[in-house]
Amino acid sequence: MVGTGAPPAAANGAWAKAERHLRRDPVLRRVVKRIGPCTLEPVQREPYEALVRAIAHQQVHGRAAEAILGRFLALHPAHAFPPPEAVLATGVEAMRACGFSQSKVAAIRDIAEKAAGGLVPTREACARLTDAALIERLVAIRGVGRWTVEMLLIFTLGRPDVLPVDDFGVREGWKVAAGLEAQPKPKELAALGEAWAPWRSVAAWYLWRAADAAKRSVFKPQ
Repeated sequence: MVGTGAPPAAANGAWAKAERHLRRDPVLRRVVKRIGPCTLEPVQREPYEALVRAIAHQQVHGRAAEAILGRFLALHPAHAFPPPEAVLATGVEAMRACGFSQSKVAAIRDIAEKAAGGLVPTREACARLTDAALIERLVAIRGVGRWTVEMLLIFTLGRPDVLPVDDFGVREGWKVAAGLEAQPKPKELAALGEAWAPWRSVAAWYLWRAADAAKRSVFKPQ
């Protein structure tokens, strides 16, 4: 499915259709009822920026990652977000001084290099590429795995039919919602999720919310 990303303004109407579809699943029906309307709204930013931010957040607490990003942005006051060429012109030690590890510096510089060379497509160009094509293309970048691209597809490009089966929170959400003793295996969840197409991103959103609610002891399977 090419160009399946919906802009935020159009997403709310689309999600209502998704909710009706997901209610056909007896487990997700309870989740939708408990959680309420889907409020997933993609952030309008370029894939290049989204990937750099994703690298900054890997294995770091959210506040710490934002502090590091803040210092990184301060190196480039002329830009809302430094373009690839500016990143490549920044010294490694200057990036390390922001708080990035050596491996993250290498990953961010690789993202910038691939963006400058055209491998990382613009948001506009992404509309001509399928989810599978984007995953195959972007996992070739240092530090970027399938999960990172799936998050890009959902939260930046607004693709409606992505199910990140390797995500702990998604599998935990199904475990909680279905009243299971253990999380489903990725392949098992993928098989279950076939019935949720073409709205598997919305299903993932609901499963994340179910997992979060379970931590607060406000979601109990029936």
